[in-house]
Amino acid sequence: MIVLAKKAGSKLPKRKEEFLYRGRKMADLAKLSIEELAGLFPARQRRSIKRGLAKENKKLLANLKNKDSVRTHIRNMLILPDMVGKSIEIYNGKSFEKVEVMPEMIGHFFGEFAMTRGRVQHGAAGVGATRSSKYVPLK
Repeated sequence: MIVLAKKAGSKLPKRKEEFLYRGRKMADLAKLSIEELAGLFPARQRRSIKRGLAKENKKLLANLKNKDSVRTHIRNMLILPDMVGKSIEIYNGKSFEKVEVMPEMIGHFFGEFAMTRGRVQHGAAGVGATRSSKYVPLK
């Protein structure tokens, strides 16, 4: 392992290493069954797998094996290793947001990557909205 000395104002170069999830490489994760994979996940994700995937979730998994791009309303689906590299469009309540699944997303839910609430940008108050705007001349 090479250790680089850090100088003032310099940044360390980013490493191009293979992604590890809990010490396992992607090839190893792909070989695991869903039950074995559940043992690596945090408690919330492990619980949802142990209770069994819903009928819609199983149907989505089957569609993902056949296609590279899928549209779905299912926001509570876990991202599994065999989904990596696929393109999924997740419904946020208004439109479908396209998400490219990356290895770092394993163990997260679809809903985490399609926000349902947009950012609020307030404009100026309208005429009559405040007491002081009552005396502004209209043009």
